[in-house]
Amino acid sequence: MKSLVITIDGPAGAGKTTISRQLADRMGYRYVDTGALYRGVALCASRAGVDRGNEQELNTFLEGLNLSLVRGGDGCLRLYAGEQDITAEIRTPAISMAASAVAALPAVRSWLLGVQRRLGAEKGVVFEGRDMGSVVFPEADVKFFLTADLRVRAERRYEELPPDSSQKLEDVLMDMQRRDAQDSGRDLAPLVASKDATIIDASALTIDEVLVQMMDCIREKSGQERK
Repeated sequence: MKSLVITIDGPAGAGKTTISRQLADRMGYRYVDTGALYRGVALCASRAGVDRGNEQELNTFLEGLNLSLVRGGDGCLRLYAGEQDITAEIRTPAISMAASAVAALPAVRSWLLGVQRRLGAEKGVVFEGRDMGSVVFPEADVKFFLTADLRVRAERRYEELPPDSSQKLEDVLMDMQRRDAQDSGRDLAPLVASKDATIIDASALTIDEVLVQMMDCIREKSGQERK
């Protein structure tokens, strides 16, 4: 099987991160969490006090920004801003909402578009995100859109919260509902399934069941290409 570019899009809490990482491991591919890149931009812009409404200020900030994804010794992907590991700092509800907001900014999307396409140039990679198949890699070899019922997604995200979190399940559900509306309703690259994407509803599926469906689809599409 030739090296492929595989995209996995979908809403928050659908299981994209776990599925994307395990699919990449099964195929011996690189895994790229593009959501982490947007979160990194949001965090660094907030720390720098950047006025997101000032395009010139935002462009200057982006020119000096250095984000990198590095696989740690535990096999997990870590996000660095320069020499600083910011992986833990980007996984807060506030940064989640801020990431969705910066994702609607043309300057940010343009900057990250170049970063993402450079990462995909050599193929053999699984990209996780919200517009990977629809915008960033419209010619991707295999596209998936992974979704699940809103409450199921909220429950999964709630279980991932640290024990000392003050958030209740209903708080997580409302945050996720707002994030869905923000992601799907933005004018620039909204969250949407590509017409040629395989849609998988993971509400009642295990991780292994989702992976089996994906591997079957990849084999089928690769076989079609060889004919």
